[in-house]
Amino acid sequence: MRWTWIAAPVFGLAACVGALAWSSQTTGGPRGDVYRQLELFADVLARVETDYVTEVNQGDMMEAAINGMLASLDPHSSYLSPDEFRDMQVQTRGEYGGLGIEVTTEDGVVRVVSPIDETPASRAGIQAGDYLTAIDDESIVGLTLNEAVARMRGNVGTSIRVTVVREGQDPFDVTLTREIITVRPVHARMEGDIGIIRISQFNERTSAGLQEALRQVRRGAPGGLRGVVLDLRNNPGGLLDQAIDVSDAFLDGGEVVSTRGRRPEDVQRYNARRGDDLAGIPMVVLVNGGSASASEIVAGALQDRNRALIVGMVSFGKGSVQTVIPLQNGRDGALRLTTARYYTPAGRSIQGAGIEPDMEVSARRVEPSRVRRLGISEADLPRALENDAGARRRAPHTPADQPPENWPEAQDYQMSRALEFLRQGTVTQRLLARAG
Repeated sequence: MRWTWIAAPVFGLAACVGALAWSSQTTGGPRGDVYRQLELFADVLARVETDYVTEVNQGDMMEAAINGMLASLDPHSSYLSPDEFRDMQVQTRGEYGGLGIEVTTEDGVVRVVSPIDETPASRAGIQAGDYLTAIDDESIVGLTLNEAVARMRGNVGTSIRVTVVREGQDPFDVTLTREIITVRPVHARMEGDIGIIRISQFNERTSAGLQEALRQVRRGAPGGLRGVVLDLRNNPGGLLDQAIDVSDAFLDGGEVVSTRGRRPEDVQRYNARRGDDLAGIPMVVLVNGGSASASEIVAGALQDRNRALIVGMVSFGKGSVQTVIPLQNGRDGALRLTTARYYTPAGRSIQGAGIEPDMEVSARRVEPSRVRRLGISEADLPRALENDAGARRRAPHTPADQPPENWPEAQDYQMSRALEFLRQGTVTQRLLARAG
């Protein structure tokens, strides 16, 4: 089975060298160059194994070499060891042991993409954009992403101390206790006659959770729903098929997303079925810089199809698709490889550029002196793919709409504005104007 996302073998050295030497002698052209490079690799490995100052583990070195090769491609391709592959399978099912943090690496430093709702990380106040520099006073700077994540793993009930670097503050420590993370990816609540549906990630439970949330908000408005807010803020993405199913729930047929691979014929189009589960009830979709991948597919589809008003800040800008390919049926782990780019129904690639909101609203006040430090996007990651259409992220600027100076920090300004847009008819007006 392969998983499509929208979020290293050991052998005898002597036999390897002999096979590579024979191949380089009998093959010419570019393939011969590749074999010569492999022979060079084997020579280096042999030298390290015999002459390095301490004994080395050949398996660990081979895994590191594979990871290094894949890391040179883009930020999202990687090798999963058998244990990591099993962990990934468990995570996509929505239940696993850990801290509840979605992370990536940036210049050798672990960066939080998003804490997962109702987990040790979110309860401890870990925020998107935080940098994690040490665990139990031992630096994790310079480790690969897999190595850093391995340090965070452990038995349920045990605690670790994480050093957090947050912009504008001195580094501080947070103690987190590992627990079974049962991710309930969808939550719903009512705000008067407006339903609020929060999707925190796209795992195997998301589509079913959305249907339950829709039933809940309908029950909560016996006089009829005035509108719905779909909150995708700080949603790091997940499974492509779940993003398609979520979009499908709000669209009456037509295209949701297309993917294009390396070859011209590698094009797939995914369409919604007939029937909008909300029958055209006005919608706002909330996004921010932590909304990535699958959440951007949903936002892009509903924006291009003129189904919802997108409110918030420009999204992360991850416009690529990763396929998880088991190796030897998972016995040798798996390859997570970037295999395609995705495009919104209008044919837009958001790679590096993100989804621009229809109504830009900041969650907090941004002083002019801090405009250039609003956060990291896909385009800032090392070796990020270029946007093949030439689209660029909007230059740093002061947000068009931000909280007044006396706005209470505990109140969600973006949500309050989304509710206002629905109550005042702004959503309907803007969508009609865009359609015309």
